[in-house]
Amino acid sequence: MKAIVVADQAAGTAGMRLTERPVPEPAGNDVLVEIHASGFTPGELDWDTTWTDRLGRDRTPSVPGHELAGVVCALGYGTRGLSVGQRVFGLADWTRDGTLAEYAAVEARNLSPLPGDVAFTVGASLPISGLTAWQGLFVHGRLRVGQSALVHGAAGGVGSMVTQLARAAGAYVIGTGRAGDRQAALDLGAHEFVDLEDDSLADVGAVDLVFDSFGGEIQKRSADLIRAGGTLVTIAGPPEARPADGLAIDFVVEADRGQLSEIAQRVRDGRLRTLIGNVASLDDAVAAFNPTERVKGKTIIRVRP
Repeated sequence: MKAIVVADQAAGTAGMRLTERPVPEPAGNDVLVEIHASGFTPGELDWDTTWTDRLGRDRTPSVPGHELAGVVCALGYGTRGLSVGQRVFGLADWTRDGTLAEYAAVEARNLSPLPGDVAFTVGASLPISGLTAWQGLFVHGRLRVGQSALVHGAAGGVGSMVTQLARAAGAYVIGTGRAGDRQAALDLGAHEFVDLEDDSLADVGAVDLVFDSFGGEIQKRSADLIRAGGTLVTIAGPPEARPADGLAIDFVVEADRGQLSEIAQRVRDGRLRTLIGNVASLDDAVAAFNPTERVKGKTIIRVRP
């Protein structure tokens, strides 16, 4: 099969190359997925799991990518809950070869059925950003109707999902970002917008939840805004600041079939939009991940027409 591989962490995306790899064999409780579309997060090249297996052993050259949408073409021993020919989407395992390939072996529990009216390219754009937003808001942040949420990077890949889901859940949403992101954040459902370069975060007042994707000084200033019993949820690593009377939580996104199904249903209903900036073929993937100009939105690789 064709696959994108990386062998040198220091080379980054410039070190990617298209090559031939053996089609993986599905283990027990796995499915083999014929990949139709794949997502990629550049930050994963900094993760230890991109370069080692579950026992910490080197597994380079590695196939990156963890988001996928495709069709089940084989079942491993004992696999239940999915069937051959079924459209699926979800997350590949962190410590195994990923989804920038024509096939991937994935634990069945990491996948959810993909409705027939949701395009493969859309399905591949949803798992990391959608699950991160869902788990940050509802699992770790325990957001409830009538609460307020400060969403950093409200027009970004994850932030756009957080903004839409928080608004739909009945929260008062305050988005942040650069001045050029104001209208996009408001269109996604933010009630207010804070320009982090020119506006003062202190003027926001007390909030119940902060969804932080920046860390650093912005996180520290945000922690001071959380009212008693509130929560700072961050995906920027271990919290550098904590609310005076609340929680600070960092987490790593996990695959969840039920949550993926909820996200897909919202996409079908038009209640949730995903930001896709560029769609490229597998043959053009290396160039797509090394653009000469900034691309706004996620780059998706269409593995099959």
